[in-house]
Amino acid sequence: MGFALLIIGIALWWGAHLFKRLAPARRAAMGDKGRGPVALALLVALVLIVLGYRWADLIHLWFPPTWLWHVNNLLMLLAVWTFGSSQIRGGKVWPATKIRHPQLTSVKIWAVAHLLVNGDLASVVLFGAMLAWAVVEVIAINRAEPVWTPPPPAPARKIVVLAVITVVVYALVVGIHIWLGVKPFPS
Repeated sequence: MGFALLIIGIALWWGAHLFKRLAPARRAAMGDKGRGPVALALLVALVLIVLGYRWADLIHLWFPPTWLWHVNNLLMLLAVWTFGSSQIRGGKVWPATKIRHPQLTSVKIWAVAHLLVNGDLASVVLFGAMLAWAVVEVIAINRAEPVWTPPPPAPARKIVVLAVITVVVYALVVGIHIWLGVKPFPS
């Protein structure tokens, strides 16, 4: 049951996100009223993914070494920073000044980081599918909108702001993992 929910949730996630790219005329015809159904589909997808992942049978494929946890944690800091780099107001911070899709790049980093430390089948399905989705999404966006102009850089003080936000968000993510019973650091 768990794997079925996980796969259905992932398929719904892919479909809701790619709907605009795969059926642009249909999505455009929906106008602003289309935002609600797409948001609902993403919410349902997220619930199915979480429940499916939690309920999936634990099937080990490999046992990652504990030193990879340190690599994971560094990559997760980078993922949070990369995501945040596109959210800064009044310009952007590296890498958002150099790469077109910092949020999708953040998803890729997050997925790779989790693939390094989770050797079970449900994790490979979840994080592998999210990595593949982010790659496909970047390709789809770049084909639909081939021209990109890098944004202007933010003032230097915004780097400090992003650093603080990154540490706070990272700490919250670690806290949520601990609360859920997942050890983010080796013993």
